Amino acid sequence: MFIDKANIFLTAGRGGDGCISFRREAGVPYGGPNGGNGGKGGNIYFEADPHKTTLLDLSYRPKFKADDGQKGQPSDKYGKYGKDLIIKVPAGTLVFKNGGLFADLKTAGEKILAAKGGRGGRGNASFKTAKNTAPRIAENGEPGETAEINLELRLIADVGFVGLPNAGKSTLLAKISAAKPKIADYPFTTLAPNLGVVDYKGRHFTAADIPGIIEGAHEGKGLGLEFLRHIRRTKVLIHLIDVSGFDESDPYENYKTINNELKKYSKYLAKKHIIIVLNKIDLPDSQKHIKAFKKHLKTKKFIMISAATGEGVDKLLAETVKMLDKPLKFNAEEEIEVVPVKKYVYEPEFKIHMEDGVFVVTGKKVETLTEMTKFSEEDALRRYQNILKKMGLEDELERMGCKPGDLVRIGGLEFEYEK
Repeated sequence: MFIDKANIFLTAGRGGDGCISFRREAGVPYGGPNGGNGGKGGNIYFEADPHKTTLLDLSYRPKFKADDGQKGQPSDKYGKYGKDLIIKVPAGTLVFKNGGLFADLKTAGEKILAAKGGRGGRGNASFKTAKNTAPRIAENGEPGETAEINLELRLIADVGFVGLPNAGKSTLLAKISAAKPKIADYPFTTLAPNLGVVDYKGRHFTAADIPGIIEGAHEGKGLGLEFLRHIRRTKVLIHLIDVSGFDESDPYENYKTINNELKKYSKYLAKKHIIIVLNKIDLPDSQKHIKAFKKHLKTKKFIMISAATGEGVDKLLAETVKMLDKPLKFNAEEEIEVVPVKKYVYEPEFKIHMEDGVFVVTGKKVETLTEMTKFSEEDALRRYQNILKKMGLEDELERMGCKPGDLVRIGGLEFEYEK
């Protein structure tokens, strides 16, 4: 089944907790603290895989989590790092993270870090100082990054076939490549894009048969809106027209219908190299329809073929190769969303607001500190309070009218304020 969109949720691995331990061995003076640090949590990556052609696997599994780091051990032993998780996606996949475009994986093997694992908590050996030679302080592991990811596949093809249903796109693709699309004499035979690799006199290019374009496709009618995105990366469009006028329709009106849909969907599609192809010239009365079509399209060059018999196909392939070598009038990458440049904006270490009578403190630094503090250890609690005081949190709370006994919430922790 061809699936070109998926919505998934990522949770990178949490760091392992630090260890509180002291070296106590007979005959060994100056034992001291020897609790090791926790291991780092696993990262989550996306990697473009040339062997994948659909996002089907991801649509069945919406949640992904990397391995957590292991706890630190006595004797200064570090915890084992959590194993990274690599999610394979087809080349041509756009990655949207938390609502914004994050990456465009166009090249096979290209890899991007999507969710970073949390660092391991430090053991008490890391807190030893000249003044505090036996600290009972260790950190919990840092939580891994979480993210909501939307994936959108856009096939990477050099040439795209467009046209109304039954124009002969699938028949042509089967004729010029090893692809085996479903072919029948009724509309909407093709329900998903088909890809085929064409070898013409030693020149290779990829062609895609795009289904479902009808009048109103740019507004979501038929299957068009779902699959029009797949021709946005192509350099050449082959516009196939059933010269016999399928279901007694007018070939020229059919031609105008597709042209209008392409223009309404994207201003770039009409600027691509377009080859107009009159198909099914082997059918009775085809010459009569060709003459009528020529009267409307005197200034346009077109090629006449029969995808079923192969007549004119060689000429079409030669013209296609010629068009592939011609530069476009615009940069093809302009029509693909540009991954924004990262901007680093200074933000205060914390913010405070009132919520149902509670002073709620937010900010990555204070929330991470809260997550990583072992409140069961008196030394760790004292360190936590000292850090918040140095950050100016106590002064800001009092400035906002916080008094002893008022509730303060930081992350998942809620406590009564005391000066």
